[in-house]
Amino acid sequence: MQKEVKQLMQTLADADAVVVGAGAGLSAAAGLTYDGPRFETYFADFIEKYGVRDMYSAGFYPYNSPEEYWAYWSRHIYWNRYDQPVGEPYQQLLELVRHADYFVITTNVDHCFQNAGFDRQRLFYTQGDYGLWQCAKPCHTKTYQNEAAVRQMVARQKNMRIPNELVPRCPVCGGPMTMNLRCDDTFVEDAGWHRAAARYTDFLRRHTGMRILFWELGVGANTPGIIKYPFWRMTRSNPKATYACVNWDAAAPHLIADQAICIRDEIGRVLAQMTREGEQT
Repeated sequence: MQKEVKQLMQTLADADAVVVGAGAGLSAAAGLTYDGPRFETYFADFIEKYGVRDMYSAGFYPYNSPEEYWAYWSRHIYWNRYDQPVGEPYQQLLELVRHADYFVITTNVDHCFQNAGFDRQRLFYTQGDYGLWQCAKPCHTKTYQNEAAVRQMVARQKNMRIPNELVPRCPVCGGPMTMNLRCDDTFVEDAGWHRAAARYTDFLRRHTGMRILFWELGVGANTPGIIKYPFWRMTRSNPKATYACVNWDAAAPHLIADQAICIRDEIGRVLAQMTREGEQT
């Protein structure tokens, strides 16, 4: 790993621009795991009643009522969005790119980049945000901040149910609300989403043909068309570009093998090592 880490650090130092592509593996490295002890601590009652095995699959369970559905989801949002420490890997990543011309595209919805202090104008959350609700239909393309309502739901729920008056309703059509998460074709791309997408597109346009580091962290195989495949394609089309991947299954196509740095290791360990190396130079 030592050789590849030094190569990545030198590429980072030499780059005209850095595009970070982050997936769930980065948040897992920061401690935001969706199963195991953390899940068992916060959702023991749901596990006992329904046999759910992790926070992700539990979010799709057909609960008996809206009151029970929102009892689950309010806790899910609270523990993954509003009551979470700033993850050390995110802090280390920020220190590594702070002085670079960087942009972040991520499929994560947990607000970790903002909590760590990344410039919000350099972030594109493609898949939504735990902190936003939308109409479930949707009857319009606006999203709504949910922090105050979520905190009430968590505080007032009993026996895995929230009070009926706390069940969120669309202020336009009166129908049910849902999470602003890309699960199907009802996902709302609101004005903020489109502004972020435009900033990302403009960033890529302004750095066309330059020395760009496309740095992938913790991206899995669920949605490779959002980060992984575009990074491969843009690296292939630019001889000056470098594709770097840090993940246990890090790999690159043979067509960009000469432009790729693949580090098969734990993300937190690699970022910690890079931070230490940076402090010594």
